[in-house]
Amino acid sequence: MQDIIYSPDFVPMMVAIVLITTAAWIGTTWIKVKNGYPLTGSWGQSIYPKNNEETVERVKLISQENAQLRAELSSVKERLATVERIVTDGSNRLSDEIESLRGRAN
Repeated sequence: MQDIIYSPDFVPMMVAIVLITTAAWIGTTWIKVKNGYPLTGSWGQSIYPKNNEETVERVKLISQENAQLRAELSSVKERLATVERIVTDGSNRLSDEIESLRGRAN
């Protein structure tokens, strides 16, 4: 067992494993911070964002944006319903007119 731990081939492999895991931890932490996810310490305490006021303000802004997007979506749905009604009514009316013209020709 002593020979495996101190063999020249084992040490570079252990160094590589430590470097890879450290780089992965740094990378995931950077991605969390970049995308606004809260960071917690090993005991569950909040590390980032530091103050709760920032979090509350961020939630307010997101809620306002959500309300605006919902209002815009409902407006778009109303417009789409109107367009569908126009398109549908127009084709039925056109076919009715064609049928009435055929009836007059006979």
